[in-house]
Amino acid sequence: MNIADFDYELPQELIAQHPNDKRDEARLMILNRKTKTIEHKIFKDIIDYLNPGDCLVINNTKVLPARLYGTKTDTGIQVEFLLLKRIEKDIWEVMVRPGRRLKKGAEVVFGDGILKGIVLETMDNGNRKVQFEYEGIFNEILDKIGLMPLPPYIKESLKDKDRYQTVYAKYEGSAAAPTAGLHFTEELLEKIKAKGVEIANVTLHVGIGTFRPVKVENIEEHEMHSEHFYIKQEDVDKINNAKKAGKRVIACGTTSCRVIETIADENGLVKATEEDTSIFIYPGYKFKCLDALITNFHLPKSTLVMLVSALAGREFILDAYKEAVNEKYKFFSFGDAMFIC
Repeated sequence: MNIADFDYELPQELIAQHPNDKRDEARLMILNRKTKTIEHKIFKDIIDYLNPGDCLVINNTKVLPARLYGTKTDTGIQVEFLLLKRIEKDIWEVMVRPGRRLKKGAEVVFGDGILKGIVLETMDNGNRKVQFEYEGIFNEILDKIGLMPLPPYIKESLKDKDRYQTVYAKYEGSAAAPTAGLHFTEELLEKIKAKGVEIANVTLHVGIGTFRPVKVENIEEHEMHSEHFYIKQEDVDKINNAKKAGKRVIACGTTSCRVIETIADENGLVKATEEDTSIFIYPGYKFKCLDALITNFHLPKSTLVMLVSALAGREFILDAYKEAVNEKYKFFSFGDAMFIC
């Protein structure tokens, strides 16, 4: 398939620049795959589309405030670090700017000296391997001086860091939020549980590769980025019980979807696992575990548009996106939501 098959027109003013005032009052588009119909709702109405015995799978990763601004010690130039992945202990893979100034041995200080980074080497992908030195607890220092690594299409600053976290975020390690989950409130989740819906957790740490564009014409030639995940036995049991009972497994977000599809067997059953996934889901893919998906509206020509097209059909998705534009839905990370059922 050609990359142009997943393009659509999007006015810039529909790219959400800040979170909705209330998480669960974003708009919600319902796509029924069987009837090919579209409904327009508010996100908290999602409870009306969930049934007792269904299993809702959420990604409880937590975003690191991983964007740091510092000063190169020998020249005083301003430097930007974006922490991507912990390699071991206090050694991280880091995206740096300006890269040409940060060769092996370069030292950068952050937050009036409470954190120092030493470049150990330049990696094959152009990122740097950096050793950090500090006193105290690293994550507390990040909370104090780090900024949320917002996507490049968000130009406004974020006043409240917590609005780029889900209310159920638990395990730190992501460079971006699993944004479909930003719409849930603790109150809404409690109502969903009270209705008899099981909630299972997965942990997939979202990498910066999620924003990497597809640069090949033939999408089958695209090399998908890899992300680390794990799922515990208690959550596996919830998913498998739903499948065995003939109930639905509903993923909140493409990250949760990618985890369960990576580990599902031919019967749609999953097992406790910790590994990396580079699964690439595009039209023609046969879903093994997933029955429905809560997701946001994604970038044109992105792997995420390809994933939802695999589930709902490319033409139906593009028609729905066209209607979303006409109805002035908000798009991308802080935008409105879609339920494909």
